[in-house]
Amino acid sequence: MHLRSAFARLSDLAVPAIVTTMLLAASAFAQQRAPESDNVGHTRHHHARNAKHPRMNTDATRFTTDREGAALELPAEEDAFSFVVFGDRTGGPDVGVSVLADAVRDVNLLEPDFVITVGDLIQGYNQTDEWMEEMREYHAIMDNLLCPWFPVAGNHDVYWRGSEPKPPGEHEGRYETHFGPLWYAFEHKNCWFLVLYTDEGNPDTGEKTFSKPECQRMSPEQLAWLEATLERTKDADHVFAFMHHPRWLGGQYGDDWNKVHDLLESAGNVTAAFAGHIHRMNYVKRDSIEYVTLATTGGHQSGYVPKAGWLHHYHVVTVRENQVAMAALPVGEVMDVREITGDLVDETRRLTGLEPQFREMVTITEAGTGGGNLTATIENPTSRPIEVVWVPECEDSHWVFWPDHMHETIAPGASQRFAVQVRRRGTTKFGAAFRLPYVNIGIDYLAPSARYAIPERRVELPLDVRLPQPEPGTPDGALLLSRETDAEGRPGHLRIPSSSFELPDGPFTLECRIADRTQPARAGMVTKTEDSEYGLFLMDGVPEFYVHLDGAYVTVRAPERVSGNPDGTHVAGVFDGREVRLYVDGAKVASRPASGTRTRNALPLLIGADVNGRGDAVSPFDGRIDDVRLSSVARYEGESIEPTGSTRLGKGHTVDDTTVLSFAMDPLVGPLTRDASEHRAHAHAVGPVEIGVADPK
Repeated sequence: MHLRSAFARLSDLAVPAIVTTMLLAASAFAQQRAPESDNVGHTRHHHARNAKHPRMNTDATRFTTDREGAALELPAEEDAFSFVVFGDRTGGPDVGVSVLADAVRDVNLLEPDFVITVGDLIQGYNQTDEWMEEMREYHAIMDNLLCPWFPVAGNHDVYWRGSEPKPPGEHEGRYETHFGPLWYAFEHKNCWFLVLYTDEGNPDTGEKTFSKPECQRMSPEQLAWLEATLERTKDADHVFAFMHHPRWLGGQYGDDWNKVHDLLESAGNVTAAFAGHIHRMNYVKRDSIEYVTLATTGGHQSGYVPKAGWLHHYHVVTVRENQVAMAALPVGEVMDVREITGDLVDETRRLTGLEPQFREMVTITEAGTGGGNLTATIENPTSRPIEVVWVPECEDSHWVFWPDHMHETIAPGASQRFAVQVRRRGTTKFGAAFRLPYVNIGIDYLAPSARYAIPERRVELPLDVRLPQPEPGTPDGALLLSRETDAEGRPGHLRIPSSSFELPDGPFTLECRIADRTQPARAGMVTKTEDSEYGLFLMDGVPEFYVHLDGAYVTVRAPERVSGNPDGTHVAGVFDGREVRLYVDGAKVASRPASGTRTRNALPLLIGADVNGRGDAVSPFDGRIDDVRLSSVARYEGESIEPTGSTRLGKGHTVDDTTVLSFAMDPLVGPLTRDASEHRAHAHAVGPVEIGVADPK
């Protein structure tokens, strides 16, 4: 309906003035709006698209509001429908029937008008008993569809193999008895659907094969039926053809399809033809007909390039009077809205943080070798079974694992033990190629009608790595950071896993030495915060110390920005059980009474950034950081102090029995810089990290 006629109709109906106002606004907007261009701002994903769906401007009989606003277009009231096409089921392992069952589940969520296959329903190539068993299995799965389904015969469905003599037509008679006619047509909403048979065989010898052109010809009987059917369907909006072999591809199919194509083209209303057999997707348009070849819905699948059509899938076809839309959906990708309850969301979220509980550590000596046996327990905290895949790996080829993977299903509330032997071999000590081993943990949550894949997690295996002391004469080092990020968007920082050290409740001291450049508004120096724990920050260049006690942060802040001390600025935060204090270059610059219990978390401690709730680095530091020490004692008190250890950047702190962590920023060994404390909680370098000469002069 045009805007002008819509306005006249509204006037005749004496509709509220507000709707008339909306129509006038829509008319003016339509005149002023510039033509839209496809994919504005995009250089990719330029999908071929049909014309916009028919629509009409606001009609007072179909639209109501008591608000003023832009007029909204309504969809045209016309019949549209969808159907689904399945690819080959056979030629692969027996588990292909499970893929087919998953496709049936998907389609029941979509509820199209009907499903049609493109042949190879059963494994076939057998004799009567096996054929009948496979036929019943296929029917049992497909009969779970909410909508009707229509079969197409493929070579697996009709070819006979075995010691007994072939019956006439091989399995054709059996197919027609239990599945349906070899060729037929049906009508739906003024569209016709033609099912053709492409395995009639050699008319002279009776041989059935798809590798010889003389066996891939349409018989006079079927051709006559097709001509008559096309004449009968000449007034249909669309005609669609379905068969097993994509004969239009030529090659081993010969050129017999040319006469069929001419018939379809001359009909004038044949929109598309669908086939399968080759187990990969293929599309070509010839004259006015779209030729569409499907891959598989459970059949043998090499999976070379899934995104390019080597995959298990089905096509969803949406039909309107003047256009047809087609989309391929991978099997298993349709989500059941009604299944995703609050409980399911909560339980799957819990699985994203599931941590294996290790019982041992593996010792690696200063020679870079060692190993042992590790056991870990994974507990299922949900009300549904979970399936866990456990794969130990490392980019460092000196590591060896056995077994190399495990698969286990864990019942609700139960736990499962995973064991792995770990060895590191070699004679080059650690070397530049040294990397830490880890286990990839994949989890599927097994809901009643689907499995939900939890994002795969990488968990480092627990190691006691005896890193060697730096060689004599090694220059003093410092952590050199900028705000650059790596390819994954991670800023440079050092990471110390929470499980590798323990700071007991009570007094503690956190300190470091910095030589900063121009800082952003917020930068983490040494942090383990996130509504919990503790951290040293620079806020617009001003040092701050945070401690989370009894559920709230206690914060102390320096009165001014740090100075450009060429020897580096020493910053120390102290909690002694009664007070929180902040020292900058030996002077107490802020204090605040405080007591209580520190709020714990399992997040890593980061050097050179703040840590967020996922354990990722944010608010990166820009400059140098050195002499990081965490102590389980209040090391400093009074108005002025002399920091223990050297006062010069890069000389390191004294290590004693109250030292929890101590980093003098020794040169990296692989991804690690040495923790000089007895915990050997070495820091892991992440992102663009450099440990260079400490002296800033």
